[in-house]
Amino acid sequence: MKGERKTLSRLILKPGREKSLKRRHPWVFSGAVSKFTGTPEAGDTVEVHSADGEFLAVAACNPQSQIVARVWDWKRREIDADFLRGRIERALALRAHLLPTSDAVRIAHAESDGMPGVVIDRYGEIVVLQLSSAGAMRWRDAIVDAIEAVVRPKTIFERSDSDVLALEGIAPSVGLLRGAPPPGQVLVNEAGAMFEVDVPHGHKTGFYLDQRDNRLRLRELAAKREVLDCFAYTGGFTVNALAGGAAAVTALDSSGPALELLKRNVALNKLPEAACIEGDVFQLLRKLRDQARSFDLIVLDPPKFAPTAAHAEKAARAYKDINLLAFKLLKAGGLLFTFSCSGGVPRDLFQKIVAGAALDAGVEAQIVEQLSAGADHPVALNFPEGEYLKGLICRVAAALP
Repeated sequence: MKGERKTLSRLILKPGREKSLKRRHPWVFSGAVSKFTGTPEAGDTVEVHSADGEFLAVAACNPQSQIVARVWDWKRREIDADFLRGRIERALALRAHLLPTSDAVRIAHAESDGMPGVVIDRYGEIVVLQLSSAGAMRWRDAIVDAIEAVVRPKTIFERSDSDVLALEGIAPSVGLLRGAPPPGQVLVNEAGAMFEVDVPHGHKTGFYLDQRDNRLRLRELAAKREVLDCFAYTGGFTVNALAGGAAAVTALDSSGPALELLKRNVALNKLPEAACIEGDVFQLLRKLRDQARSFDLIVLDPPKFAPTAAHAEKAARAYKDINLLAFKLLKAGGLLFTFSCSGGVPRDLFQKIVAGAALDAGVEAQIVEQLSAGADHPVALNFPEGEYLKGLICRVAAALP
């Protein structure tokens, strides 16, 4: 009968495990679960209750995952197409102030926008959808319908191919969902700089949208500096360094195709050529050290070394290594833009790693700025895990005595 509520399975928590839910943290881990009523399958919506029977939330369930439930809402309500459309409309409205500065923007940022496992990126008239949870996958068609109605793009393309899908027991899914196939390279404008973006094959959804503000900050500080851009990918930092008047830029990356696209992006903006070196960045940094090279500004924007906290120790060694090498290559007064996009490495740990690298490199260094993702990648106060991108601008004051 129309209007009749579907009876949902219940996830019952163990005694005392409701505290994080009452602080509105949107995840329920498997160790907190006492039992289910019914037999929910991956992607089903369930009600979450305390051991005393108190209703806490409605959530997407995945019994196969360590994160067994992800909260859709804190009120008892139907999760349906109208709910999803409302969430997308709200997320888009909250980003209205960003649209004049860039036609490449994140429209929905998963849990921080109340849409667990749902990332929606817009590149001009192309929208890229990336789903990373069983609940998001269950509602894919409704999400696509909502994007089509609210955003009205020419193309909706799926890039559900992130590493976390394996943890959810979900097969990757990549391909055209609606509209015309995307062109080989999509052209976007970011604060006056033009970039070609490879939507079907590029990293993440094609481009690192989260670094927009940090690229602009680099542009402001690059004038007359010799810059080393490590893990340069398709040239987001390189283009901005050159646009800011850098004396020279050397770009390092392990991907030849990425460096070719970097060169095209430099040419597209009618900027001086960058020196591009293909190879393992760790080895290339050691080679530059052995050659006694030095730079005024170095960017370290490596891939994710620690997807979860379980990988933090191994990741710490890798971050220590590249930061130590970078400090050895910096001139006195030089600047280091150093980043971690590893969710398993919190900001305080990252800062300690960088501090240890400076000490081992024999330099005195200062943090002059803290960096993070742009405003279209908000961090919900009840979900600190949303702050995956951490960055520091460090200045080398002098060599230690």
